[in-house]
Amino acid sequence: MSDPRRPGGRPLPLLLAYPLLAVAGALLHRQCLSLAALSLLLGLLWWPALRGWRPGAWLFWLGLSGVMAWLAARGLASLVLDAVPVLLNLLLAWVFGRTLRAGRQPLVARFIEAIEGTPRLALPGIATYARQLTTFWSALLTAQALLLAVLLCCQEPDGLLERLGVPSPWPLPQPWVQGYVHLGAYLLIGVVFALEYLFRRWHLRHLPHLGLHALLHRLALRWPQLIRGRDRAP
Repeated sequence: MSDPRRPGGRPLPLLLAYPLLAVAGALLHRQCLSLAALSLLLGLLWWPALRGWRPGAWLFWLGLSGVMAWLAARGLASLVLDAVPVLLNLLLAWVFGRTLRAGRQPLVARFIEAIEGTPRLALPGIATYARQLTTFWSALLTAQALLLAVLLCCQEPDGLLERLGVPSPWPLPQPWVQGYVHLGAYLLIGVVFALEYLFRRWHLRHLPHLGLHALLHRLALRWPQLIRGRDRAP
């Protein structure tokens, strides 16, 4: 079993690098940084296979990265980059939502078990809150994906509707749309995460809580366990 504290045993540095590259690309208007973030995200999705040095996974990842570089060289990178936040939100919504099905352990409950131990789930209110929070994140990410899609369709100029020759029902300035799509959407997730942490400490104030530093530290050390997870119900 790999040591989760070693860089090779967990992709946490890559997870942190992705939003930094994405935000830097948006702020500096450098498509090369944004495409590097997208390539990194694809690498994270295939991380277990890439870490195992499977030739098919490496060829697929390098091939997609090459296609993105080809699109960038022809001035078409914006089409790919605009779709990334929508697809990322849909993917994360699916990751949360799929664990709500019967017989599966809600994703937030899996986090709690990995970070604070199985007995934590047996404390009053924890299991119920974990399911509710999993549902909340799935719904929020789905709603944000729909919002991003609408914004990208209605922006002017270069909105999807405009490219198809269809008048936009809500003409939205492109700088506003691009600012939210490539920066605001990520900031929203961070703000909601912080607000939820504060709400949790108040809502479950009858229970002890880890400090934020300890929470993030354990999350980093036990990331592989969260990735593997379990599909059973608690």
